[in-house]
Amino acid sequence: MYLRRASTPDLKKKYPRQGAIRELDIHIRDATPADQAVIVDFNSRLAKETEGKTLDRNLIEPGVSALLADVTKGRYWLAVADDKVIGQLMVTYEWSDWRNGMLWWIQSVYVMADFRRKGVFSALYGHVQSMVKADSTACGIRLYVEKDNERAQNTYRKHGMTDPGYRVMESILPKE
Repeated sequence: MYLRRASTPDLKKKYPRQGAIRELDIHIRDATPADQAVIVDFNSRLAKETEGKTLDRNLIEPGVSALLADVTKGRYWLAVADDKVIGQLMVTYEWSDWRNGMLWWIQSVYVMADFRRKGVFSALYGHVQSMVKADSTACGIRLYVEKDNERAQNTYRKHGMTDPGYRVMESILPKE
């Protein structure tokens, strides 16, 4: 479990407490099958906001369910504040023969609009980073980001990530 307290002037408006700025308690927890609906919703929002795509619920729902049922596929972690899920991050794994270790790929990062720039991603990333450091088979963290999403790229750079110069290529098979 990872707990982060964030304090920003914007929270003063949302959570007034006798004129003081209330700290946002962000709790990071593993997602469970009971979280499927919120994860599907966040993934749908993510695709619409970043790529203008509408995800097919007949694919995304069983896709999320499959990952939640099998940790070898990956894991979701959720950021929770005041008993409300406010963000998510998914990790999948790739073996690196060059490094003799497992790369953890961050995917499906989503933070609710009202909670962006308030430490939610930092809490999620910090949690993953601590887990990677504790795993003797892990050798690093990677992610892919939309090439025009400068705001996200700047956030990742602030967390020590660098651009290795690779381009992602793909060949997606149609689902029948």
